[in-house]
Amino acid sequence: MTWSSKRIRGGVAFLILGLWMRPAAWGQDPDFDKVQIQTIRVAETIYMLLGAGGNIGVSVGEDGVFLVDDQYAPLHQKIKDALAKISKEPVHFVLNTHWHWDHTGGNELMGKTGAVIIAHDNVRKRLSSEQFTEFFQRRSPAAPKAALPVVTFTSDITVHYNGEDIYAFHVDPAHTDTDSMVYFRRSNVLHTGDVYNSASYPFLDLSSGGSINGIITAMDQILQKVRPDTKVIPGHGPLSDVPGIRSYRDMLTTIRDRILSQVRAGKTMEEVVASKPTAEFDPNRKGARPSDDFVKTIYQDLARK
Repeated sequence: MTWSSKRIRGGVAFLILGLWMRPAAWGQDPDFDKVQIQTIRVAETIYMLLGAGGNIGVSVGEDGVFLVDDQYAPLHQKIKDALAKISKEPVHFVLNTHWHWDHTGGNELMGKTGAVIIAHDNVRKRLSSEQFTEFFQRRSPAAPKAALPVVTFTSDITVHYNGEDIYAFHVDPAHTDTDSMVYFRRSNVLHTGDVYNSASYPFLDLSSGGSINGIITAMDQILQKVRPDTKVIPGHGPLSDVPGIRSYRDMLTTIRDRILSQVRAGKTMEEVVASKPTAEFDPNRKGARPSDDFVKTIYQDLARK
């Protein structure tokens, strides 16, 4: 097994959707005792685990288990139990798509059991110090040493594992400034992290460098790198595909342009919200994140520029 990189440093769906989205949307942790882990087979050796927080990507094979994200620490045993049903091998790697607590909360326990944690440089930087997420008014303390990525990269990295070229690439600030996508080349499956949400509007974490223009640009990068039949594991929401990515990009571009024109015209945030720039898209965005909050965040993002 080798690593290669430009730079390496040391009905049911929406019941589950309520658990996926509530913590991410409101900054509150769910009732972990009630969370159940659902396993979906995406390809021959690739799975998606649904529980609370971000969707987990799983590669299984003779080399072991490779995870993309690990949700919350209190779900560690439930996640291990779910993994045991699809592989008897240990978890050797966890790759974090970004720093948020609902994607990295299991890092410490995974690290203590021997998993090597991989992420973009900025993930380690943010996890190493206290973070304040203004939208949720939430303080996240610095993570313990065992939770920190031990392999970091600047632009991209490839892990050769389970017969896959597992290619992770950083995108410019989008959901945060720590975002990476993970593409399982042989299986033709992409995990997008929270840059793409197949059920709800995205959360722009402005406190962590998030940007609506960055998300739209990231969608274009995805469309350049994947194949027409690529299966897509989103950060939150049901399993998706390339047409879903394209529709998402077009929706966000339309909403961005509507808000931007009003920002340039000197409209206030209240006036922009009242204009309902997301109206025709709202019926298909079933997550818990209100459209008005989404509009306000885009307004703040564009107005500051």
